[in-house]
Amino acid sequence: MGSIVESLYRKADGFVVFFVGVLFWLSTKGNAQPLVPALFIFGDSVVDVGNNNHLETLVKSNFPPYGRDFTTHHPTGRFCNGKLASDFTGENLGFTSYPPPILSKEANGKNLLLGANFASGGSGYYETTAKLYNTISLNKQLGYYREYQKKLVAIAGKSNASSIITGSIYLLSSGSSDFVQNYYVNPLLYKKYTAYQFADTLIQAYSHFIQELYGLGARKIGVSTLPPIGCLPASITLFGEDSNECVTKMNSVAEYFNKKLNATSLTLKSKLTNLNLVVLDIYHPLYDLIQKPTDYGFFEARKACCGTGLVETSFLCNKESPGTCKNASEYVFWDGFHPSEAANKLLADDLLADGISLVS
Repeated sequence: MGSIVESLYRKADGFVVFFVGVLFWLSTKGNAQPLVPALFIFGDSVVDVGNNNHLETLVKSNFPPYGRDFTTHHPTGRFCNGKLASDFTGENLGFTSYPPPILSKEANGKNLLLGANFASGGSGYYETTAKLYNTISLNKQLGYYREYQKKLVAIAGKSNASSIITGSIYLLSSGSSDFVQNYYVNPLLYKKYTAYQFADTLIQAYSHFIQELYGLGARKIGVSTLPPIGCLPASITLFGEDSNECVTKMNSVAEYFNKKLNATSLTLKSKLTNLNLVVLDIYHPLYDLIQKPTDYGFFEARKACCGTGLVETSFLCNKESPGTCKNASEYVFWDGFHPSEAANKLLADDLLADGISLVS
């Protein structure tokens, strides 16, 4: 809990006063409970905790060296050496275990009272992105959530299930795969649409998803912005034109998307009664971390830990990958697309302050 207070002192004083008050209240309780009933997670590989393990897809991470620094020191299907930002977020909210991946055998019985994780690496706002990689699109994730609700009613009863659904936090992280793993490598898209036109299409899909989720009872929703996709090690390698710097055109599109995301979210809040929709800024804290890694105790921000650090992800990052670093905590990125556990911890603390209104 101490890390929460420390992170909040870097934010506005009002946040500090509020959350310290919450922590004091929790400390006076005999059995501390999470700040919300459950946690539901949707999106892509940034928050996938193992759903892709159960799919016929090349987008997987359930093998070493993935997971080597996780609590069990075994791969789980997380695209990281350890915990994801969403794992830390759950811990910051008071959960002592993580929402199970919906396709796993753990997603049953009382485990479902904690919520569930529906995310799938390689999916996105654009339906075809998931089809390209045979992963779970957001529409299908919503379908699984509908099935989850039926199971929840059977376990907890209709009244309790309704309270869990409306009182819980819903996290959404999507969009990166749409650009990096689809648009920029797919001539059927980049010859038909400008990157900005494609971004507009994704925003429409985002708006539709939020309205569908709202219709299913969600009232507290946090959505993360796009990260600086032009600074991902794989992006620089593939699209940097022999430069060792972030790809400006990709970051410009991400910033454009994020502005649209904020504007659309405000519109949705005004349109949908009692919707608490918060945009969680990933772009700026990660960009700052990449530009000034040593300020945060990191050694390397251009290359990832796994393999050469230039492009590896999924099966390209494996136990035979030459050059994999010994200490991932010195690296901002674990593989060519995904942050290390150490970076995720810092990002989660920033997200906590941004999304504090979700627990009020």
